[in-house]
Amino acid sequence: MNPRKKLRELFARKRLLVAPGAFDGLSARLVEEAGFEAVYLSGGAVARSTGVPDIGLLTMSEVIERAAQVVSVVKIPVIADADTGYGNALNLVRTVRELERVGVAAIHIEDQVTPKRCGHLEGKEVISLAEMEKKLEAALTSRTDPDFMIIGRTDARAIHGLEDAIRRGKSFARLGADAAFLEAPQSEAELEAIARSISEVPLMVNMFKGGKTPLLPTSRLEKMGYRIAIFPSETQRAAIHAMKEALSLLKRDGSTEAMDDRLATFQERDRLVGLGEWEQLEQQYLKSVVEKE
Repeated sequence: MNPRKKLRELFARKRLLVAPGAFDGLSARLVEEAGFEAVYLSGGAVARSTGVPDIGLLTMSEVIERAAQVVSVVKIPVIADADTGYGNALNLVRTVRELERVGVAAIHIEDQVTPKRCGHLEGKEVISLAEMEKKLEAALTSRTDPDFMIIGRTDARAIHGLEDAIRRGKSFARLGADAAFLEAPQSEAELEAIARSISEVPLMVNMFKGGKTPLLPTSRLEKMGYRIAIFPSETQRAAIHAMKEALSLLKRDGSTEAMDDRLATFQERDRLVGLGEWEQLEQQYLKSVVEKE
Protein backbone atom coordinates (compact mmCIF):
# COMPACT_ATOMS: atom_id res chain seq x y z
CA MET A 1 0.00 0.00 0.00
CA ASN A 2 1.09 3.57 -0.68
CA PRO A 3 2.77 4.85 2.53
CA ARG A 4 0.50 7.90 2.66
CA LYS A 5 -2.67 5.83 2.41
CA LYS A 6 -1.24 3.46 5.01
CA LEU A 7 -0.56 6.33 7.39
CA ARG A 8 -4.12 7.59 6.96
CA GLU A 9 -5.35 4.16 8.01
CA LEU A 10 -3.02 4.16 11.01
CA PHE A 11 -4.25 7.61 12.09
CA ALA A 12 -7.90 6.56 11.76
CA ARG A 13 -7.78 3.46 13.96
CA LYS A 14 -8.51 3.61 17.67
CA ARG A 15 -4.99 2.62 18.67
CA LEU A 16 -1.80 4.52 19.42
CA LEU A 17 0.75 4.73 16.61
CA VAL A 18 4.29 4.78 18.02
CA ALA A 19 6.78 6.52 15.72
CA PRO A 20 10.40 6.46 16.95
CA GLY A 21 12.69 9.24 15.83
CA ALA A 22 15.31 8.93 13.12
CA PHE A 23 17.86 11.41 11.85
CA ASP A 24 19.35 9.71 8.78
CA GLY A 25 18.87 6.75 6.47
CA LEU A 26 20.59 4.23 8.74
CA SER A 27 18.61 5.12 11.86
CA ALA A 28 15.38 5.05 9.82
CA ARG A 29 16.22 1.54 8.59
CA LEU A 30 16.76 0.43 12.16
CA VAL A 31 13.33 1.79 13.14
CA GLU A 32 11.72 -0.11 10.28
CA GLU A 33 13.63 -3.32 11.03
CA ALA A 34 12.52 -3.15 14.68
CA GLY A 35 8.94 -3.55 13.45
CA PHE A 36 7.53 -0.06 13.91
CA GLU A 37 4.76 1.05 11.56
CA ALA A 38 6.06 4.59 10.96
CA VAL A 39 9.20 6.62 11.49
CA TYR A 40 9.45 10.19 12.75
CA LEU A 41 12.07 12.41 11.12
CA SER A 42 12.95 14.58 14.10
CA GLY A 43 13.98 18.13 13.30
CA GLY A 44 15.96 18.36 16.52
CA ALA A 45 17.78 15.09 15.87
CA VAL A 46 18.57 16.09 12.29
CA ALA A 47 20.00 19.38 13.54
CA ARG A 48 22.13 17.68 16.17
CA SER A 49 23.37 15.15 13.61
CA THR A 50 24.94 18.08 11.75
CA GLY A 51 26.59 19.31 14.95
CA VAL A 52 24.27 22.23 15.73
CA PRO A 53 21.51 22.69 18.34
CA ASP A 54 17.77 22.70 17.67
CA ILE A 55 17.30 26.46 17.49
CA GLY A 56 16.29 26.95 13.88
CA LEU A 57 19.76 26.92 12.31
CA LEU A 58 19.07 24.43 9.50
CA THR A 59 17.70 25.62 6.18
CA MET A 60 14.74 24.15 4.34
CA SER A 61 16.98 22.66 1.66
CA GLU A 62 19.07 20.81 4.27
CA VAL A 63 15.96 19.28 5.81
CA ILE A 64 14.46 18.39 2.42
CA GLU A 65 17.68 16.59 1.48
CA ARG A 66 17.61 14.55 4.68
CA ALA A 67 13.90 13.76 4.26
CA ALA A 68 14.54 12.49 0.73
CA GLN A 69 17.35 10.29 2.05
CA VAL A 70 15.13 8.72 4.69
CA VAL A 71 12.13 8.18 2.42
CA SER A 72 14.32 6.47 -0.17
CA VAL A 73 15.50 3.70 2.17
CA VAL A 74 12.34 2.67 4.06
CA LYS A 75 8.92 1.37 3.07
CA ILE A 76 7.06 2.56 6.16
CA PRO A 77 5.50 6.07 6.25
CA VAL A 78 7.73 8.98 7.24
CA ILE A 79 6.31 11.74 9.46
CA ALA A 80 8.56 14.79 9.15
CA ASP A 81 9.10 17.81 11.35
CA ALA A 82 8.68 20.86 9.10
CA ASP A 83 9.30 23.40 11.88
CA THR A 84 7.60 26.71 11.01
CA GLY A 85 7.81 26.07 7.29
CA TYR A 86 11.07 28.09 7.38
CA GLY A 87 9.41 31.48 7.21
CA ASN A 88 6.05 33.00 6.45
CA ALA A 89 3.07 31.52 4.59
CA LEU A 90 4.84 31.76 1.24
CA ASN A 91 7.89 29.90 2.54
CA LEU A 92 5.54 27.29 3.96
CA VAL A 93 3.87 26.78 0.58
CA ARG A 94 7.22 25.83 -0.91
CA THR A 95 8.10 23.66 2.08
CA VAL A 96 4.87 21.69 1.68
CA ARG A 97 5.44 21.22 -2.04
CA GLU A 98 9.02 20.06 -1.56
CA LEU A 99 8.30 17.62 1.27
CA GLU A 100 5.38 16.19 -0.67
CA ARG A 101 7.60 15.87 -3.74
CA VAL A 102 10.24 13.79 -1.95
CA GLY A 103 7.66 11.33 -0.65
CA VAL A 104 7.09 12.22 2.99
CA ALA A 105 3.73 10.91 4.23
CA ALA A 106 2.96 13.63 6.80
CA ILE A 107 4.43 16.81 8.25
CA HIS A 108 3.76 18.93 11.28
CA ILE A 109 4.04 22.70 11.19
CA GLU A 110 4.15 24.94 14.21
CA ASP A 111 3.16 28.42 15.30
CA GLN A 112 6.50 29.57 16.66
CA VAL A 113 8.17 32.74 15.47
CA THR A 114 10.90 32.03 12.92
CA PRO A 115 13.59 30.96 13.74
CA LYS A 116 12.03 28.41 16.07
CA ARG A 117 13.47 26.63 19.10
CA CYS A 118 13.10 23.13 20.47
CA GLY A 119 9.61 22.93 21.96
CA HIS A 120 11.02 22.14 25.40
CA LEU A 121 13.54 24.99 25.57
CA GLU A 122 12.90 28.37 27.18
CA GLY A 123 12.70 31.57 25.17
CA LYS A 124 10.08 30.53 22.62
CA GLU A 125 7.66 32.95 21.00
CA VAL A 126 4.53 32.22 18.98
CA ILE A 127 2.82 34.08 16.19
CA SER A 128 -0.80 35.16 16.51
CA LEU A 129 -3.52 32.59 15.98
CA ALA A 130 -4.78 34.60 13.00
CA GLU A 131 -1.38 34.37 11.30
CA MET A 132 -1.07 30.67 12.06
CA GLU A 133 -4.52 30.03 10.65
CA LYS A 134 -3.44 31.66 7.38
CA LYS A 135 -0.25 29.60 7.33
CA LEU A 136 -2.19 26.40 7.92
CA GLU A 137 -4.67 27.36 5.21
CA ALA A 138 -1.77 27.94 2.81
CA ALA A 139 -0.27 24.56 3.69
CA LEU A 140 -3.52 22.67 3.22
CA THR A 141 -4.23 24.36 -0.10
CA SER A 142 -0.71 23.76 -1.40
CA ARG A 143 -0.69 19.98 -1.22
CA THR A 144 -1.58 18.13 -4.42
CA ASP A 145 -2.00 14.67 -2.90
CA PRO A 146 -5.00 14.59 -0.53
CA ASP A 147 -3.36 11.70 1.33
CA PHE A 148 -0.36 13.87 2.24
CA MET A 149 -1.20 14.70 5.84
CA ILE A 150 -0.64 18.02 7.58
CA ILE A 151 -0.53 18.20 11.36
CA GLY A 152 -1.02 21.52 13.11
CA ARG A 153 1.31 22.06 16.07
CA THR A 154 1.12 24.79 18.69
CA ASP A 155 3.78 25.82 21.19
CA ALA A 156 1.45 28.26 22.93
CA ARG A 157 1.33 26.31 26.22
CA ALA A 158 4.66 27.74 27.38
CA ILE A 159 3.77 31.33 26.44
CA HIS A 160 0.03 31.81 26.89
CA GLY A 161 -1.00 28.76 28.91
CA LEU A 162 -2.93 25.57 28.33
CA GLU A 163 -6.27 27.22 27.53
CA ASP A 164 -4.83 29.13 24.59
CA ALA A 165 -3.01 26.03 23.35
CA ILE A 166 -6.28 24.08 23.36
CA ARG A 167 -8.03 26.96 21.58
CA ARG A 168 -5.39 26.86 18.86
CA GLY A 169 -5.56 23.09 18.54
CA LYS A 170 -9.32 23.21 18.07
CA SER A 171 -8.88 25.93 15.45
CA PHE A 172 -6.43 23.73 13.53
CA ALA A 173 -9.02 20.94 13.53
CA ARG A 174 -11.74 23.29 12.23
CA LEU A 175 -9.49 24.43 9.40
CA GLY A 176 -8.97 20.85 8.22
CA ALA A 177 -5.66 19.76 9.75
CA ASP A 178 -5.31 15.99 9.76
CA ALA A 179 -4.15 15.93 13.38
CA ALA A 180 -3.32 18.31 16.22
CA PHE A 181 -0.11 18.45 18.22
CA LEU A 182 -0.06 20.54 21.41
CA GLU A 183 3.59 20.65 22.36
CA ALA A 184 5.00 20.49 25.90
CA PRO A 185 2.05 20.01 28.26
CA GLN A 186 3.54 20.01 31.75
CA SER A 187 1.60 17.38 33.68
CA GLU A 188 -0.50 14.27 33.29
CA ALA A 189 -3.54 16.38 34.14
CA GLU A 190 -2.75 18.69 31.22
CA LEU A 191 -2.37 15.73 28.88
CA GLU A 192 -5.79 14.51 30.00
CA ALA A 193 -7.34 17.97 29.54
CA ILE A 194 -6.06 18.18 25.96
CA ALA A 195 -7.45 14.75 25.12
CA ARG A 196 -10.83 15.63 26.64
CA SER A 197 -11.01 18.96 24.82
CA ILE A 198 -10.02 17.96 21.28
CA SER A 199 -11.76 14.97 19.75
CA GLU A 200 -12.32 16.23 16.22
CA VAL A 201 -8.96 15.01 14.89
CA PRO A 202 -6.26 12.55 16.02
CA LEU A 203 -3.91 13.90 18.67
CA MET A 204 -0.11 13.68 18.58
CA VAL A 205 2.05 13.68 21.70
CA ASN A 206 5.81 14.04 22.14
CA MET A 207 7.55 11.67 24.58
CA PHE A 208 11.20 12.07 25.51
CA LYS A 209 13.16 12.04 28.74
CA GLY A 210 14.30 15.43 29.97
CA GLY A 211 11.48 17.46 28.45
CA LYS A 212 8.62 19.32 30.10
CA THR A 213 6.04 16.60 29.43
CA PRO A 214 5.89 13.65 31.84
CA LEU A 215 6.74 10.29 30.33
CA LEU A 216 3.73 7.98 30.39
CA PRO A 217 3.32 4.37 29.24
CA THR A 218 1.97 4.07 25.71
CA SER A 219 -1.02 2.16 27.09
CA ARG A 220 -1.94 5.17 29.25
CA LEU A 221 -1.62 7.58 26.33
CA GLU A 222 -3.80 5.35 24.18
CA LYS A 223 -6.45 5.15 26.90
CA MET A 224 -6.46 8.95 27.19
CA GLY A 225 -7.25 9.17 23.48
CA TYR A 226 -3.91 9.99 21.88
CA ARG A 227 -3.37 8.39 18.47
CA ILE A 228 0.25 9.27 17.56
CA ALA A 229 3.21 9.22 19.96
CA ILE A 230 6.61 10.33 18.72
CA PHE A 231 9.78 9.32 20.55
CA PRO A 232 12.25 11.66 18.82
CA SER A 233 15.42 11.27 20.86
CA GLU A 234 15.93 7.65 21.89
CA THR A 235 17.85 6.46 18.81
CA GLN A 236 20.17 9.45 18.83
CA ARG A 237 20.75 9.38 22.58
CA ALA A 238 21.62 5.69 22.32
CA ALA A 239 23.97 6.37 19.42
CA ILE A 240 25.72 9.21 21.26
CA HIS A 241 26.24 7.04 24.35
CA ALA A 242 27.59 4.10 22.36
CA MET A 243 29.93 6.24 20.26
CA LYS A 244 31.32 7.96 23.34
CA GLU A 245 31.95 4.59 24.99
CA ALA A 246 33.68 3.17 21.92
CA LEU A 247 35.86 6.25 21.49
CA SER A 248 36.77 6.27 25.16
CA LEU A 249 37.89 2.65 24.95
CA LEU A 250 39.84 3.30 21.76
CA LYS A 251 41.61 6.23 23.40
CA ARG A 252 42.40 4.27 26.56
CA ASP A 253 43.21 0.82 25.19
CA GLY A 254 44.07 1.40 21.58
CA SER A 255 41.19 -0.87 20.53
CA THR A 256 37.48 -1.45 21.18
CA GLU A 257 37.82 -5.18 21.91
CA ALA A 258 36.47 -4.73 25.44
CA MET A 259 33.02 -3.94 24.01
CA ASP A 260 33.19 -5.96 20.82
CA ASP A 261 30.25 -8.14 21.88
CA ARG A 262 28.07 -5.01 21.94
CA LEU A 263 29.12 -3.69 18.54
CA ALA A 264 27.46 -4.55 15.24
CA THR A 265 29.50 -6.99 13.23
CA PHE A 266 31.03 -6.19 9.86
CA GLN A 267 28.37 -8.42 8.25
CA GLU A 268 25.50 -6.90 10.21
CA ARG A 269 26.57 -3.38 9.31
CA ASP A 270 26.52 -4.18 5.59
CA ARG A 271 23.27 -6.16 5.80
CA LEU A 272 21.48 -3.17 7.30
CA VAL A 273 22.28 -1.02 4.28
CA GLY A 274 21.33 -3.68 1.73
CA LEU A 275 24.78 -4.62 0.44
CA GLY A 276 23.48 -8.01 -0.74
CA GLU A 277 20.84 -6.40 -2.92
CA TRP A 278 23.40 -4.10 -4.51
CA GLU A 279 25.71 -7.04 -5.15
CA GLN A 280 22.87 -8.86 -6.92
CA LEU A 281 22.31 -5.82 -9.12
CA GLU A 282 26.01 -5.67 -9.83
CA GLN A 283 25.92 -9.31 -10.88
CA GLN A 284 22.88 -8.74 -13.07
CA TYR A 285 23.90 -5.54 -14.86
CA LEU A 286 27.69 -5.24 -14.70
CA LYS A 287 29.28 -8.68 -14.50
CA SER A 288 27.30 -9.97 -17.49
CA VAL A 289 28.59 -7.08 -19.62
CA VAL A 290 32.20 -7.87 -18.72
CA GLU A 291 31.70 -11.54 -19.56
CA LYS A 292 30.25 -10.73 -23.01
CA GLU A 293 33.19 -8.49 -23.81
